[in-house]
Amino acid sequence: MEPDVCIETSSMIRVAVLPIASIPPLLFRDYAAMLLRHDTVSLNAISSFYTEHQKSPFAHQPWESGSLRFKFILGGSPPSPWEDFQSHRKILAVIGICHCPSSPDLRSVANQFATACKGYSSSLVQRCFAFCPGDSQLEEESFKGSNLLLFPPADRQTQEFHLQTMVQDIGASLLMEFEKWVLQAESGGTILKTPLDSQASLSSEEVIKAKKRRLGRAQKTIGDYCLLAGSPVDANAHYTTALDLTRLTADFFWYAGAMEGSVCALLMDRMGQLNPVLEDEVKYRYNSVILHYRKSFIQDNAQRVSPLSFELEATLKLARFLCRRELAKEVVELLTAAADGAISLIDASDKLVVYIEIARLFGALGYHRRAAFFSRLVAQLYLQQDNKLAAISAMQVLAMTTKAYRVQSRASSEPSNDARQTSTDGGKMHHHSIVSLFESQWSTLQMVVLREILLSAVRAGDPLAAWSAAARLLRSYYPLITPAGQNGLASVLVNSAERLPLGTRCGDPALPFIRLHSFPLHSSQTDIVKRNPSRDDWWVGSAPSGPFIYTPFSKGEPSHSTKQEITWVVGEPVQVLVELANPCGFELMVDSIYLSVHSKNLDAFPVSVNLPPNSSKVITLSGIPTKEGPVTIPGCIVHCFGVITEHIFKEVDNLLIGATQGLVLSDPFRSCGAAKLKNVPIPNIMVVSSLPLLVSHIIGGGGSTMLYEGEIHDVWLSLANAGTVPVEQAHISLSGKNQDSVVSVASETLKSALPLKPGAEVTVCITLKAWQFSMMDSDPTSSKGVLGTLGKQAKDGSGPMLLFHYAGPLANSGEPHMGSVPPPGRRLIIPLNICVLQGLSFVKARLLSMEIPAHIGETQTKLLQMENDHSEKANSSERQADKYMKIDPNRGSWGVRFLELELSNPTDVVFEICVSVDMENNPKISDKESLSYCTCAEFGHRKTRIDRDYTARVLIPLEHFKLPILDDSFFFDGSQISGASRSSGLSEKSIKAELGASIKNLISRINVRWQSGRNSSGELDIKDAIQAALQASVIDVLLPDPLTFGFQLAGSSAEQSADINLRETADSHVNYCETGGAILAHNMTHMEVIVRNNTKEIIRISLSITCKDVAGENCIEGDKATVLWEGVLSDITMEVPPLEETRHAFSLYFLIPGEYTLLAAAVIEDSNEILRARARTKLSNEPIFCRGPPFHVRVSGDA
Repeated sequence: MEPDVCIETSSMIRVAVLPIASIPPLLFRDYAAMLLRHDTVSLNAISSFYTEHQKSPFAHQPWESGSLRFKFILGGSPPSPWEDFQSHRKILAVIGICHCPSSPDLRSVANQFATACKGYSSSLVQRCFAFCPGDSQLEEESFKGSNLLLFPPADRQTQEFHLQTMVQDIGASLLMEFEKWVLQAESGGTILKTPLDSQASLSSEEVIKAKKRRLGRAQKTIGDYCLLAGSPVDANAHYTTALDLTRLTADFFWYAGAMEGSVCALLMDRMGQLNPVLEDEVKYRYNSVILHYRKSFIQDNAQRVSPLSFELEATLKLARFLCRRELAKEVVELLTAAADGAISLIDASDKLVVYIEIARLFGALGYHRRAAFFSRLVAQLYLQQDNKLAAISAMQVLAMTTKAYRVQSRASSEPSNDARQTSTDGGKMHHHSIVSLFESQWSTLQMVVLREILLSAVRAGDPLAAWSAAARLLRSYYPLITPAGQNGLASVLVNSAERLPLGTRCGDPALPFIRLHSFPLHSSQTDIVKRNPSRDDWWVGSAPSGPFIYTPFSKGEPSHSTKQEITWVVGEPVQVLVELANPCGFELMVDSIYLSVHSKNLDAFPVSVNLPPNSSKVITLSGIPTKEGPVTIPGCIVHCFGVITEHIFKEVDNLLIGATQGLVLSDPFRSCGAAKLKNVPIPNIMVVSSLPLLVSHIIGGGGSTMLYEGEIHDVWLSLANAGTVPVEQAHISLSGKNQDSVVSVASETLKSALPLKPGAEVTVCITLKAWQFSMMDSDPTSSKGVLGTLGKQAKDGSGPMLLFHYAGPLANSGEPHMGSVPPPGRRLIIPLNICVLQGLSFVKARLLSMEIPAHIGETQTKLLQMENDHSEKANSSERQADKYMKIDPNRGSWGVRFLELELSNPTDVVFEICVSVDMENNPKISDKESLSYCTCAEFGHRKTRIDRDYTARVLIPLEHFKLPILDDSFFFDGSQISGASRSSGLSEKSIKAELGASIKNLISRINVRWQSGRNSSGELDIKDAIQAALQASVIDVLLPDPLTFGFQLAGSSAEQSADINLRETADSHVNYCETGGAILAHNMTHMEVIVRNNTKEIIRISLSITCKDVAGENCIEGDKATVLWEGVLSDITMEVPPLEETRHAFSLYFLIPGEYTLLAAAVIEDSNEILRARARTKLSNEPIFCRGPPFHVRVSGDA
């Protein structure tokens, strides 16, 4: 049998193409390729070379449309024993190819060609083509008369034309030889035999049978030559005659051959006219051919040679003719029958050809798995031959089956979009793609195929193919291989690598399994931020390259890209984390592994790794970007088992997806005990030009700064440019928790140092203030002390962060192109690790009221006259004299309010406390009413020392905050009170809101500062405690009474004796009496009561004056009165103008020396809303009663 047969094979002229002399193989293949292009020569083209010596037996030769078909056999072939049965099996022409420069002796070439032609006795034409002869060879005449033809040196096109002419000449010569043979055969005497005919001496009966059959066989052979001559009509006529004769003589074998020839003639005659009718005719005739071949076998079953091969060959010819998808069922039946018949073939070569043809036809139908099955049968037949060439053939055949069995080598397969895809689907794999790649039910069969490939590669002496097969077998089916088998495959890998040159690459990776673990993003020190050159705040609206999807440092803008974007900088090292797994039972030594960069703009650094059996490891692969542009990193380059391979991340991702869906045997990472890792898609990586790089460190140490709560401390931050580009823009901002703890940042120092050149350094001062310590800041598991608190502070990250946004020049070199993207900037995040230690512990705060009546002292106090206009100068002097508010019992006070703070020191250091009150910028006081606020900006008290484990109380006087005027601005926030609003009444809610604002203003001006040692100082945060203490009494603290009362001596009495001076300051509510001597009994003492209106409206009052003795009894009225008076002391009606005083004179006559108390009281008539709000009453008809403080008067006896 012969491979690649078809129905039209019977019309092809076989031509042996032989290399002559010492022609190089490459040149022989090149010349042969030119010759193979001329496998069809039209009869019209050879007519000029054809000479008709006598009438041609081909009466119906189609000179206009017919052609001669050649089948060039490189290297020739041995003669077939079936040449008489099928004439197309004969070698009818021999063409030799010689290269003259390699064979200068042309006579020797001619002799060698003549010798080679002797092996082909059936050849009718011989030609030897000698290419590229030299000048001397062209002139040589020694080869004249031989079949040697010289092709002078010329271009390729000229040589091909010359060669075509020579082939046409050969075609004409063959046609004339066919005519001679046919004419000779028709004259009789031709004996035709096949191996089926008996080789012994013929009996008389057999001789008679042979003579009868000779005519039919001769007609069949003449028909064969008519087909070879390109005359199908003549051939059909002879085949018809042969069919009739062979049928009569029961020569079924030759009958089948004639029928085959008639089908070929039919197709040649109707070339290009294929239709269902013709197709049915071909099927009918070939079924008859197959049947008669089978009959010839049945007739003589004792024959030495079986015609089964011809039956199978006819079956394959019909299957090839019908090989279309719509006729797949019929073709499969034919191929199945051929496969069954091949089992009975005696010759292994025939069986090999049958399996090859069956595999080819199944493949043409698209039945790749059936084709792969028969290809494996072919390979097994090759492997039964113990020689290297057979092993090479087996390896090549098995390589063609790997695609059908899904075990193909990556080098032989087409580039897979699944393995190297860079689409925006985030690395997702469709289900049908996974099924096509992994079919676990084929595992055993796939292992067998790979084992056969490995065995054939070892026999063929191909170490690279053996390494590839062992790598695929070990990588894909390690769970089904015993530890001993795994070690054996590892030995095959090592032994094969020893026979390969150093640095050999293979497309199929072995171990380890490598998957992408993560891309470490930029740290807070090297964040990259997109730059908007059209804005001063160029960093706003751009997300940093940090590790978080959302960060509080930028605006939350939607991202339109589903893949992560990473920016790398030229010249700055980058890292990629990958995870390696060795699921086998031997130690794996990876000589080197580094990133595979297809974009050629990153220098990767190799590392070596040792993986113990059944283990996994996460390693860091690094590199340095070399130029701008996108970076493509599909996987890693691994040097292991002596060969360099590329491991693709996507292939392992697909493997893991298949493992989760049960489509592959095992997950190599989970089998090694690795943690489950989410699929990490390869991000979009872009390399940008060089950028500046600021490196920071805290001068004096980079640890936490330990501060007591409220402490103010300066931190010096050093910034150095470690990049190769200067810093031209810089901005400092705050973020994170407790931003109020950063009092100031010397940003001007940084800006003045710009541009900060590479290697330059600048120092920035940062002023910090520790926040209030809370119980949440302490670690309950730690012991009391600094270390426990420090650990908690550093852990919760409660400190603020400094954000430095900086950038280099807009263009590194030259002018920027229009529309070009400027280089990005950077963001440096510096966490200020502040450890707040508990300092002074606040215990409680409370409001105290002190009432000390004024006494008449023996010391003469300077008399201060109060003018009626209450000039600004008088008030200022008054406040300045009393700004320290020292309470003297001899001076007295009434209703003075103090804020008491109780502080504890639980630390190991000593604190000194100083209380100060800021009296500036009171929002409730206008320029004209500011009184003493502008001159008395702040008052302070002496320091209070608090030793360790002790407590102390600090008093803060509140009289300094008393407002000088009671008006509606306090209740209505400065708005005018219309008549309608007055009638509607004050809202309690509005009052509370204004009270809250006022008390916050009061609290903000009270400062409690502390100092410990030389350098530690701060401020105690007690605002919440003060607010809670003052919340209930804020009206009494802030607002003055509507009326204030005082007494003083009047007229001559003031010159003769002591003067009583009532003085009410804006800082306090304390009234006291100053005197220079004593009041005498039995003398008329003239006095005045002074009533001051602290509102902006007229107040009508009914005034009463009372004098009481030591026992508290009224000593003016009653039968036992001891004081006589002159004037009106009760129901005194008067009007007090706004912000002015009204005086009422009276005289007292003391009968008995002693201690007396003067009291003034008044009832306000027609009260307005302001007065009712101050008195905390809502009834409009309810009277408002005002009482002044008591004044003690000491009356002495007679002089």
